[in-house]
Amino acid sequence: MRIFLKFCCLFWVALSAAASANAQNSTSEWNGIDRIVAVGDIHGDFAAFRKLLIETGIINKRNRWIAGETHFVQVGDVPDRGPDSRKAMDLLMKLEKQALKAGGRVHALIGSHEAMNVAGDLRYVDAGEYKAFVDRKSRRRREAFYQNTIKYLQDTQEPENLPVFDENYKAQWLARYPLGYVEHRLAWSPQGKYGQWVLGHNTAIKINDTLFVHGGISPQYQERSLDELNTTIRTELAQGETIADTATVNDQLGPLWYRGLSGVEETCQTQQQLEALLAVQQAKRIVVAHTPNAGVVLARYGARVIVVDVGLSAHYGGARAALIIEGDKISVMHQGQRLEPLMPVSVYLKQAADATVEAVPMFETFVKRMTGVDLDLALNCNVPEAVAPEPTMPGT
Repeated sequence: MRIFLKFCCLFWVALSAAASANAQNSTSEWNGIDRIVAVGDIHGDFAAFRKLLIETGIINKRNRWIAGETHFVQVGDVPDRGPDSRKAMDLLMKLEKQALKAGGRVHALIGSHEAMNVAGDLRYVDAGEYKAFVDRKSRRRREAFYQNTIKYLQDTQEPENLPVFDENYKAQWLARYPLGYVEHRLAWSPQGKYGQWVLGHNTAIKINDTLFVHGGISPQYQERSLDELNTTIRTELAQGETIADTATVNDQLGPLWYRGLSGVEETCQTQQQLEALLAVQQAKRIVVAHTPNAGVVLARYGARVIVVDVGLSAHYGGARAALIIEGDKISVMHQGQRLEPLMPVSVYLKQAADATVEAVPMFETFVKRMTGVDLDLALNCNVPEAVAPEPTMPGT
């Protein structure tokens, strides 16, 4: 909201903080890493996230880093749709420092919902996320914001266009801007605690021979280096609520939103696009999140694409799983049980079903949908397709 931008400086001193991650992410590639753990979208579910970190040996029950030189990748979308995003971000910020001291690394990648919060797109903010920012001065701050709103409207609108500033108007305004809203927006601004933290992170990285990015890298972006992608996203996000609609941050084919690797049917065309991407980026595989459609870590294209958004948040049913890469060995921690290998997919899904002790509706639906489908049938791309379907882009 432009009014908010105009007056946010009134409260800035109370909430500004330096980002701890800025110095960490001056590079986009790491080599010689023995162990990588990757987790997809969290969406405000701190309890499920913490439990998964314990199961994968990243933290102990005191929330301290115990993973040594492991590289832990959170593949974006910590906030929205759940009440405890702030707790999850605070834990990640603490673990970034602890991991570095131990010789490891935490990579909290920028996802579409981090970008949305920095840019002021609050459609999916949970009420609990505002509540998490409430303190003893929140009512005073909100009242000052309300008075500034009235003054701004009076200064910029013709008298005949002004609303009636009565009790009914104020009641509607207060419902729209709950306690904690002001603090939330300040903290997520490019100069705020969490906005700065996000701007210090990468969008796309490569560890050993594996790419990691929240949405994916479409053919339109595959020729760009990882450093270029990361710089572009950071530069755009630094504009806060004034980011252009045409920016890469908002591009449905951009790295934060693309679903062509995870949300469409595997075809010869998409396989060829994937092969071209991996060749350009000199990678063996790509790990993406953003699209929760299976309730389980899922390998596609012969495990050259691995989707790690399992629907961890209670909003999606609370599936709990993480990807583990140790040298050439790839496995999954699924509800506290180690599953390997990810191929053949039919065998892997049977293992996952046997290991699922906590009901996950999304996984059950996926298994039913795949009944009778040959999941291990390889594409025969020797004969060019007459017509290749265009990828569809679901919502956020």
